[in-house]
Amino acid sequence: MGFFDEKKCVCFGKRLEIMALVECKNVCVNYGSFVACENISFSMNQGDYVCIVGANGSGKTTLVKSILNLVPIKSGEIKIDRKNTGYLSQQSMIQRDFPANVWEVVLSGSINSGRLFYSKSDKDDALEKMKMLGIVELSSKPFSRLSGGQQQRVLLARAMVAAKKLIVLDEPVTGLDPLVTDELYSIIKKLNREKNLSVLMVSHDVHRAVQNATHILHLNKSLVFFGTSTEYQKTDFYKEMGNVEVCTTHFSSCHDANCSASHVFKTGDMR
Repeated sequence: MGFFDEKKCVCFGKRLEIMALVECKNVCVNYGSFVACENISFSMNQGDYVCIVGANGSGKTTLVKSILNLVPIKSGEIKIDRKNTGYLSQQSMIQRDFPANVWEVVLSGSINSGRLFYSKSDKDDALEKMKMLGIVELSSKPFSRLSGGQQQRVLLARAMVAAKKLIVLDEPVTGLDPLVTDELYSIIKKLNREKNLSVLMVSHDVHRAVQNATHILHLNKSLVFFGTSTEYQKTDFYKEMGNVEVCTTHFSSCHDANCSASHVFKTGDMR
């Protein structure tokens, strides 16, 4: 597994080249003398849904930030169309207290267009995304007064407005209850499958990752695995990650067998 060259195919006797949507080749990121990411190579194409998994400190968020040019790389090469990419970062207190109403927050995702003023098409697009996420009735409400789940829907709508080809999500469900978490995963999967929106997501939940994503990228500072979700489920990496995942509803042997969330397992009690 690792870096993939551009895909090539033959159509009616003509050779076509399909450019990858994201390409990382031998990417290294350091914070001073600390190595955060080392020699990471992979690529994803339009329509892919890639989940980045790994233990805490494995470089997941650092890789995403380097792809978005938010942190500098020490060496390597990254290719991405940032203008057509939407980004939903991990929530901070500043984001939660943002002094604007829901409509203003969502519409601000159009800033990537480069225009000084919002056009009618910008406003129509923002309204469409709000309808998709069921937050139109919240339009005039202050963002800071919303629940955690509502705020995350608003921020997701904002990222969707900016995302013409790719949406990048950094643990978008952290701190949310299992029901809201499942709803957001369902929305993201629907966007990918029905709208052909490519998704690059950092996830701490390996079970939900393999259930929803087309591909898994497993990091431990360097690349451990990159391939399809089906292939990943056959590896020892998946089994090891499954043993440390947490479901906030059920624990250990008392969980509901129909629950698709992650759980804490006793040694040798993997289900």
